[in-house]
Amino acid sequence: MTTPDVGDLLSDQPPHDQVVFETRLRRYWPDLLAGLTGAYPGHAVEMAHRLIRIAAENFRQRPPELRLLDLQRHADPHWFQHQQMLGYATYTDLFAGDLRGVGEKIDYLSDLGVTYLHLLPLLRPRPGPSDGGYAVMDYRAVRDDLGNIEDLRDLATGLRRRGISLTLDLVLNHVAYEHRWAELARDGDDYYRGFFHLFADRELPDQYEKSLPEVFPDFAPGNFTWNHDAQAWVWTTFNEWQWDLNWHNPEVFYEFADLICWLANLGVECLRLDAIAFIFKRMGTSCQNQPEVHSITQALRTVARIAAPALIFKAEAIVGPTDLVPYLGVGRHTGKVSDLAYQNSLMVQIWSALAAKDTRLFCSAMNRFPAKPTTAAWATYLRCHDDIGWAIDDGDAASVGLNGFEHRRFLSEFYAGLYPMSDARGVVFQENLATGDRRISGTAASLAGIEAALSGDDEAHLDLAVKRLQLAHNLMLGFGGLPLIWMGDELALRNDYDFVDDPAKADDNRWIHRPRMPWDVAELRHVDGTLEHRIWHGLRHSIAVRSSLPSLHASVETEIVDPVNPGVLVFIRRHPVQTLVGVYNMTPDRQELARWVIPVGNWAWDALTEDTPLTDGPLSLDGYQTRWFIQQT
Repeated sequence: MTTPDVGDLLSDQPPHDQVVFETRLRRYWPDLLAGLTGAYPGHAVEMAHRLIRIAAENFRQRPPELRLLDLQRHADPHWFQHQQMLGYATYTDLFAGDLRGVGEKIDYLSDLGVTYLHLLPLLRPRPGPSDGGYAVMDYRAVRDDLGNIEDLRDLATGLRRRGISLTLDLVLNHVAYEHRWAELARDGDDYYRGFFHLFADRELPDQYEKSLPEVFPDFAPGNFTWNHDAQAWVWTTFNEWQWDLNWHNPEVFYEFADLICWLANLGVECLRLDAIAFIFKRMGTSCQNQPEVHSITQALRTVARIAAPALIFKAEAIVGPTDLVPYLGVGRHTGKVSDLAYQNSLMVQIWSALAAKDTRLFCSAMNRFPAKPTTAAWATYLRCHDDIGWAIDDGDAASVGLNGFEHRRFLSEFYAGLYPMSDARGVVFQENLATGDRRISGTAASLAGIEAALSGDDEAHLDLAVKRLQLAHNLMLGFGGLPLIWMGDELALRNDYDFVDDPAKADDNRWIHRPRMPWDVAELRHVDGTLEHRIWHGLRHSIAVRSSLPSLHASVETEIVDPVNPGVLVFIRRHPVQTLVGVYNMTPDRQELARWVIPVGNWAWDALTEDTPLTDGPLSLDGYQTRWFIQQT
């Protein structure tokens, strides 16, 4: 089928830009049609023509500097996979007050090695409770206290000129009760009522509920809310003031396609697609991870590739291994869906192995993951803005002789500091008495034992806890992908118990690990002998070493070696020019590892220490020690 003619929309553009757009259109037209056919059979051609006009109109408005960036990304399409990439995630207000304040802290980010900055929800949320900003009232405005759209554009420009790509959240599943679309729906506008799932009675909601899980059973049980003004039961997966959008309706798709291009034209280089797993509903299922989700994402990404190819997508899909890889593209979607996805299982398994001092479950669970597309990357992390849910699969647990339920309970008790001899200081979040599910909140430093060691004024204990946190960071950095540091972990910030003094936060203990950045404490990173200096410079050293190693390019798959010594984790990464063998002692005790487990010659060196400690005998590892053995090939 011939591509649509958009010459009328681009007639005022320079000839070379018209050629660029037409070339992209020819390249991506089949992908657009295929994505739309998978989600909207019977409407794909009609939708594709309208979407190309949306793309062309946004291309016309794209600033010259960003058009140049598009060409640079074409020349280096895997820019986000480079081993020099390092992410940092934070809330704008907690980090620097407002958007202009973030601009004044670019030196701090650059000093750490950051090349990717994720500012958590900053588009205008509803007043009052807003699920941390994920209940968006206006996608085209910034939260009033953070600045305005021009401040956002200026920040994106300033970051880009320092080699830092800006990431923002785009909530796809729902809008705030106060969003204009929801207001018009409540007023009886049939067009906007079609943007939501509204039911006159409980017949269909009750049928859906039979297979739907509850996301927040404590404060938002069920998935539907009666709204008097709309005279309907409204689908509200997360909260009664977050109305789920009806992605079965093509008009919703058009709105978001235009919005994505508009955000890209502000200079946003990555969009975190929030709650993407939930967007497509199907009776008799959990209404998560439906096949149409991947078709919709492919079509949205294709529109962006035509209008603003410097933009990439990151899927916020906290799901099991079988469901996760499709968010990066498998089968007909390979290389055509999201560019990044969170490796949530890695985070869970790191904390699990540290608590158990045993890597067997880690190896069993992580080896279940099929290979991802070579064009995509995992986003690896130890902590994020959210709680830690103990996503331990019963089958994985059974494969290493564990009971899944009991191991999840052990992890909850260990990281809440309730287990004997545990020095973790997390707090339980959203306990579900029916299922036994108990998630955990807490900063990385508090979970690693640093808070407990400081309160006991025990230097030996503190030294051990610091080594544990450093090992966890090294594991995240050495897994491959794009590693993300949560604000404050680079300084070992501990739990902020004062969150309860703020009525807007007091009923959500996840704020315990979302402290305000104490810039006076941050200055201690320059003072030799301080905890902050040790953590910052230890992390900075590993980041610098990582950036020099081709084997940590995200296109390379991580091979996880079966646990010969259960206390020691071994990774292999085989790049065409270099092999890396990462060895991690997950225990506080000295461990030995048979030499044959490390498939490099004695002439290999440890990139972290520039030492060559390999002999023909067993490798000896200190407690919580990391070795990155490198061999050129």
